Amino acid sequence: MTTLIKRIDHGDVRELRLDRAPVNALNPMVCAQLVEALRGAVADGVGGIVLSGGPKVFSAGLDVPFLLALPDRDALKAAWEQFFLAARELAACPVAVAAAINGHAPAGGCVLALCCDYRVMASGPYRIGLNETRVGLAAPDGIQRLMRRVVGAHRAERLLVSGEMVESEQALAMGLVDELTDIDGVPARALAWLQALLQLPRKPVLATRAIARADVVEALRPEHIGLDHFVDGWNDPDTQAGLRALVAKLGK
Repeated sequence: MTTLIKRIDHGDVRELRLDRAPVNALNPMVCAQLVEALRGAVADGVGGIVLSGGPKVFSAGLDVPFLLALPDRDALKAAWEQFFLAARELAACPVAVAAAINGHAPAGGCVLALCCDYRVMASGPYRIGLNETRVGLAAPDGIQRLMRRVVGAHRAERLLVSGEMVESEQALAMGLVDELTDIDGVPARALAWLQALLQLPRKPVLATRAIARADVVEALRPEHIGLDHFVDGWNDPDTQAGLRALVAKLGK
């Protein structure tokens, strides 16, 4: 089986690197391996996890050409379920996870980053955001909750409705990411944040973190995602036209 998640240990911290060239598009195999890698890291007793991607693209989000080629609604729903399982695994991880956003992070890439505790992004012309409306999709309530949590209700509304992708400096200013650094240093800064956290008394930190992040876990509960309704929206003719236009544009 092809390994799509690289595991790199840095003392008590394990880096899990998305490794599906060229842009770390998320298909069910990537998502399943991410779930397995997260569970394995916890079972191995790591103190924290860095989730990285790159180069220049942290993750381009869901693999749209793959999803468009699926034979029926059941297969499509199963693929989306695997993605949301990976998001829930990140959100509910019992140890802190720092996202090393070393490049662009649209759509599903942004969702994974929002599920993490801390976000370090590459400075420069790299963009992050939930651009679903631009291809004819409505972001589920649970995903909107994640965005509101970090940027506030009014700004989240503006970003979500317009599907705007913001560059790293703007993302930092609005609180969508926590820190910027040069692209080659992103994983190291994420690692440094975790290592500083590990210097604090462990039990109180983990107990406080669990309380503080309860809303992240709650946001991703199935009733807040409404997967059947989301899949219906995906299959809407206007949405299909938008998605196929996107694929054609990417292919040029």
